Amino acid sequence: MYAIIRTGGKQHKVSKGDVLKVEKLEKKVGEKVEFEEVLLVGGDKAGVKIGQPMVADAKVVATVVSEGKTKKVLVFKKKKRKQYRRTQGHRQNYTAVKVEDIIA
Repeated sequence: MYAIIRTGGKQHKVSKGDVLKVEKLEKKVGEKVEFEEVLLVGGDKAGVKIGQPMVADAKVVATVVSEGKTKKVLVFKKKKRKQYRRTQGHRQNYTAVKVEDIIA
């Protein structure tokens, strides 16, 4: 069974046991998280349920595994023939969650 959820402005396809990195959540390691914005549920005998825009009474339960930062992304600005160059780095915060259950 799988589901497509929306969190942090992005959509993720998840199934039971998956570990995924989502935008930073205000939860501590070991806490439960419920994703209520479920867009699609499928892979079971009942078929695929598509939400309009959300699937009613569906949620994904996950546990926070860890927190961290992604790899550094360099942002480089330049204007030709003007001696203008700027380099800036960015590391996005994330929360790693493990999907425990999909409730359809």
